[in-house]
Amino acid sequence: MGTMDDQREDRMSRRDALRWMLWGAAGLAFAHRIPAFAQPAGPEARAKSVIQIWMWGGPAHTDTFDPKPDAGYDYTGPLDGVLDTNVPGIQVGELLPQLAQQADKYSIIRSMTHGINGHETAAYITQTGHRPGGRLVYPSLGAIVSKFKGYDGGYTGLVPPYIVLTKPQGRFDEAGFLGPRYKPFATGGDPNAKRFAVEGVVSGDVSDERQAGRRELLHSLDSLKQAMPEHPESVQLDTCEAKAYEMILGDAGKLFDLSQEDDELRQRYGRNTFGQSCLMARRLVEAGVPFVTINYPGWDTHKQHFETMRWKLPQMDAGMATLLQDLADRDLLDSTIVWWSGEFGRTPKVAWEAPWNGGRHHFGQCFSAVVAGGGFKGGQVVGASDATGEHVTERPVYPCDLLGSICQLMGIDPDGPLPNPRGLDLKVMPASDESAGRLTEIM
Repeated sequence: MGTMDDQREDRMSRRDALRWMLWGAAGLAFAHRIPAFAQPAGPEARAKSVIQIWMWGGPAHTDTFDPKPDAGYDYTGPLDGVLDTNVPGIQVGELLPQLAQQADKYSIIRSMTHGINGHETAAYITQTGHRPGGRLVYPSLGAIVSKFKGYDGGYTGLVPPYIVLTKPQGRFDEAGFLGPRYKPFATGGDPNAKRFAVEGVVSGDVSDERQAGRRELLHSLDSLKQAMPEHPESVQLDTCEAKAYEMILGDAGKLFDLSQEDDELRQRYGRNTFGQSCLMARRLVEAGVPFVTINYPGWDTHKQHFETMRWKLPQMDAGMATLLQDLADRDLLDSTIVWWSGEFGRTPKVAWEAPWNGGRHHFGQCFSAVVAGGGFKGGQVVGASDATGEHVTERPVYPCDLLGSICQLMGIDPDGPLPNPRGLDLKVMPASDESAGRLTEIM
């Protein structure tokens, strides 16, 4: 998708911010206008939250969690080293030393597959579990969690139940037929900035004192409200405004203030956008937010792949490894699923020819995903690829299998009904006849 789509997503982010300021922050005061559905009882929940690390563009599985050091230079390029992890027999790429020491906390799925090489369609199937095509646009996992564990599941937090740090993904409609109520709230801003300017909540240019002054000025000019303070609509708007300003000036607004964190911990996460997004994600799940996506762009490396890996992978290594350790130290890992994946992998064979000059292309035939916490076992490897990483040789895992497993651990029945405005007989996740099913071996 191009710049126009990015701009359209940015506009949606601003609209979502305003909606949350005036509606969502007050518990959706006008929710009686939106159809509600009774939620069937699901399996026992072992996880309360999901942190999705979305590697936007598709990371190279052979340079990260499925290295092939013996495949030869045409496949490895200059990254032909591997690292032993703290779990005997499991190795990762040479640029992930910190994650190598956290392998006991996560499991690697080396046999992800869907065979799709287009960004939009691959992102759709990886995040919804459904193959593209047909008349229905299915919701992403984040929207499903937002519905079952957020708006309709008893969530009472002032911040939205589905948050994206920091930019909208722009590859597909995350909410699908569930509608805009279940779209994620994209924060905008940069958590590594001096002040994290969250759209509609925190302004980098307006102090809290000035915000309070603006509120007082608004009250002094609102003659209609002064004339009819007891009118039901005035009371309702008062409630909305009070909770909106609680987000801006109260404890909810302070949730986004990373200056409250220890500086040494912030350094360990990495003083960059991704590292501080990982820290912000920890704060959000600590506050009870059910689903957080870290949208981590920059992995569509058709050109200059290895140059990019030498600075991107160390950032990813520090941020993700510190997140896992931090969650564990705070007794949050058992209740928080961490899911790392992109829409696909990248071609194991390097494109040395011009104009690519050492790039890797889209590759949906075989790629990797990583899961940790929330009921997933650590120190495990699921499935396998061949000697070059081009074909799945053992235990193919399809997106619906992985997403269905996450749903189950979140207490959402993946085989249960998925409410929809048209009253169709739909399930939360489709079944795949091509794979070995859900990831029971690591659950």
